[in-house]
Amino acid sequence: MESKIVGLIAAACLALATPASFADARDKLDRFFVRVQTFAADFEQVVLDEQLNRVEESTGRMWIARPGRFRWDYDPPLEQQIVSDGERVWVYDIELEQVTVRRLGDALGRTPAILLAGSGDLEDNYRIEDRGLHGQVEWVALIPRDSDGNFSEIQLGFEGDSLRLLQLADQIGQITRIVFSDNEVNPGLAPTLFDFAPPPGVDVIDDSF
Repeated sequence: MESKIVGLIAAACLALATPASFADARDKLDRFFVRVQTFAADFEQVVLDEQLNRVEESTGRMWIARPGRFRWDYDPPLEQQIVSDGERVWVYDIELEQVTVRRLGDALGRTPAILLAGSGDLEDNYRIEDRGLHGQVEWVALIPRDSDGNFSEIQLGFEGDSLRLLQLADQIGQITRIVFSDNEVNPGLAPTLFDFAPPPGVDVIDDSF
């Protein structure tokens, strides 16, 4: 279920760019992390299997506040909440009535939501590649240096300086794509938005020790 917050489109249709365009794409990535301290958007998400068949679709709303805080609320029927207060990450599966808790650092390989809410020090953990301009979207790929994570490649798609897509290929061949809309850059967000208390009666699996 935690794979719901990551996304990728087939990388075969994306070409490697020239060094000049790499500088442009890297500048967009850097500006996003420098300029955007808080961010909110609606999202639509599609998960594809190895044969590119749609296996899951969902919608919701997300918020981030650097450093390390984020919240993703998924709409029914796949209702789920994923919340980080900067120290721990809670994954609440509402249908299963189950909450999983992890330390933020331990969840790094499981959720690229942490990447969006991070400080932007990417090169320690990722190799960065420009994937060129396709339509109105300029693509940047992040390839994890640690091959033990759940995903093999993350792509971010920018229209101008605005983040429009987050895409990911996982280690079992699934492809997930998240499209952002109604973006809000640097909105005022209440700190309590990133608090989470498990509802009474749910099972709690605490792996944060």
